[in-house]
Amino acid sequence: MKRKIWWVALVALPMTAVGSAYATNTIENDALAVEAAKIGLTQAVTIAEQHVGGKASHAELEKYKGQSVFDVEVVSGKKVMEVKVDPTAGKVLAVTEDKNDHDDNHDPAD
Repeated sequence: MKRKIWWVALVALPMTAVGSAYATNTIENDALAVEAAKIGLTQAVTIAEQHVGGKASHAELEKYKGQSVFDVEVVSGKKVMEVKVDPTAGKVLAVTEDKNDHDDNHDPAD
């Protein structure tokens, strides 16, 4: 029994270290991306809301086609639109309907 616990601990330790290194690297990269942004999250939300004509329900910094963007979910009528805003230029890069965020009682993740 002790040998089994020791084996699990031996295998789990390197995986934990790799996961921690990845999380730290991701946080550092996100922090650098925010620092390099010419506009803030609040401005990105305002740009997205005005572009779609709705109200924001969620916003975050994420990668899109290899670059950092503000991803803003805007509710407009009965649609949820996903708006990508360039953090350096403040321009809308893409707008798509986010069908996964509709509360249709068929998706347990909603």
